[in-house]
Amino acid sequence: MTDRYAVIGNPVAHSRSPDIYTAFARATAQDIEYLRLLAPVEGFGATVASFRDAGGRGASITVPFKQAAFRLADAFSERARIAGAVNTLQFSPGQIFGDNTDGIGLVRDVAQNLGIAIAGKRLLLLGAGGAARGAMGPLLNQKPAFLVIANRTEARAAELAAQFAAAAAGTVASLSFAALSGRQFDIVINATAASLAGEATPLPEGLYAAGALAYDMMYAKGDTPFMTAARAQGAQVADGLGMLVEQAAESFFLWRGVRPATRPVLESLRRAL
Repeated sequence: MTDRYAVIGNPVAHSRSPDIYTAFARATAQDIEYLRLLAPVEGFGATVASFRDAGGRGASITVPFKQAAFRLADAFSERARIAGAVNTLQFSPGQIFGDNTDGIGLVRDVAQNLGIAIAGKRLLLLGAGGAARGAMGPLLNQKPAFLVIANRTEARAAELAAQFAAAAAGTVASLSFAALSGRQFDIVINATAASLAGEATPLPEGLYAAGALAYDMMYAKGDTPFMTAARAQGAQVADGLGMLVEQAAESFFLWRGVRPATRPVLESLRRAL
């Protein structure tokens, strides 16, 4: 009997996750079906319950529901517990298990696919929502020189920084967008949803150090507004398609116990954009 999985979000029509998981299943001889489910903003829990009751085995969670998924789960991986956000749910009788594979997906894309070391680098993380929370632990595990969080709502950035500050030995701080002026970073990661709306994040000039990477967790056929602005300032740019594939591989391993090869899938998706 075919096992059913889904990506749940709002919006969700743009998601390439069905293509990714279908390719993983084909390459590893796994019998699965993977769907897109649009959940009402106030109806996430009901959507998950309906899918699970219909025999769903697990779900990928995308914006804006990663923190809602954390509240819904009743057991967690350590990385999900630390993040306070969940992007992967696994259903079993009497339990909803929550994991967060975003951060490890990001680190693998930057370090392995792009070949850029994170250790010793000056990092700027834009955003303080579920995507940023998922990235914090794995990024800090790479031992950057420091990590600054900036967000439109300064209080949310400060809250996220405080959550990780004690364990990070003083290498985590939060700033407003305006306070970034005059500072430079080696890696700037956009974890906001601005690119989905076709908007650029308001960042000061001179933010990028020589050879800096501007990484947008979102992806598009061409450059996102964030990438366009960064490229104009001399940064090398990358979108989040590789992160999407790498985090999906980690979730697939959780669900199926098989770790798929990612490079062929990433190359195929890139050609199809």
